[in-house]
Amino acid sequence: MTLIQELMNQSAAGVAFQPGVIKRFSAQEIRESIQVLVASEQIDMAFALGDAGLAIYPNSEDMLAICGLLAVMQQDWPTAVELLQELVELQGANIQPFTYVMLVRALRCNLDPMRALTVAREGLALYPEQLELQAELLSLDDFSGSMMAPSAGQH
Repeated sequence: MTLIQELMNQSAAGVAFQPGVIKRFSAQEIRESIQVLVASEQIDMAFALGDAGLAIYPNSEDMLAICGLLAVMQQDWPTAVELLQELVELQGANIQPFTYVMLVRALRCNLDPMRALTVAREGLALYPEQLELQAELLSLDDFSGSMMAPSAGQH
């Protein structure tokens, strides 16, 4: 039985998530189930499963990535930044371009544009053809340039 089927059976029976049930599934299966839940607009269940999955597999790329995306969906920027930074550390030399893009966006939304600029530059050093990172860098360069420019009337 798939995790989604288990969750639906529990839900139909009026039973809350049972950690023992969720532990039987891998981090990848939990991530895939969360994706299905989000696609079918069962958002609350997706968030609850994300929390449970992250508690069971706190050092899993699958769980850090999907929970980082869930935090972005919730516009919980501090949590998104934290989870995505953990993902970057875990991926090490194998950081994916999408991880960089999501971290840059989360940092921007968390009002840390200078760190976002640094991460965008790091990402582009590894993935110079990545268009989303290029766009983020241009936007952040414009922002940092306007922050550094003297205001009108100052000399």
